[in-house]
Amino acid sequence: MGNTVGGVGVLDKAIDVLAALELQPRSLSELVVVTGLPRATAHRLATALEQHGLVRRDGDGRFMLGTRLLSLGQAAAETWPLATAAAVPLATLRDETGESVQLFVRDGEERVCIAALQSLHGLRTIVPLGARLPLSAGSAARVLTEDVGAIGEWAQSVGEREAGVASVSAPVRDSGGRIVAAVSVSGPIERTTKQPGKRYGAFVVNAARQIEVNAGLRGAGA
Repeated sequence: MGNTVGGVGVLDKAIDVLAALELQPRSLSELVVVTGLPRATAHRLATALEQHGLVRRDGDGRFMLGTRLLSLGQAAAETWPLATAAAVPLATLRDETGESVQLFVRDGEERVCIAALQSLHGLRTIVPLGARLPLSAGSAARVLTEDVGAIGEWAQSVGEREAGVASVSAPVRDSGGRIVAAVSVSGPIERTTKQPGKRYGAFVVNAARQIEVNAGLRGAGA
């Protein structure tokens, strides 16, 4: 291709670069290692993404996700009716528990955060909007992959996905009883305790029911 990169393959490579920056800023050398791309290709893609505001650089010159992704992420979230329906219930849940709250939906073999509010505590869990997490660990993963009868009204996890963090999740169901999302509260074990369900289960279940009502998935008196 000479000095240019073209075709559909370049999109895959650009996504690889963005994915490599999802968790932390990286130098060009680190990008090369993480993505497996040739140095020249990684540099061309990162700088091209930078020109479009999808990538920026920190004070040390490392590449990091750009601010344009914030508006794109917000726009994408607003296309999810559930995310809009969850706005007030999630705010109430955060106020009731004092911890970070999230709404997850399943996407293939991953779960995606389509709405989130962070705790106001200095020590808190942070799940960014758009974060893709595995279905192999965590209370939300259990809600999205297991039969409702197996988990009851809510599921909890303690240090399962991340050491020192506990969470409680409840299913959001459609009118036919199918689980379409999981609403969660998460925080450090020192505050949530090792039995977070006892402390937050009722609040999370109530938030899930309110989301269902707001989204038109069930009637207010159901």
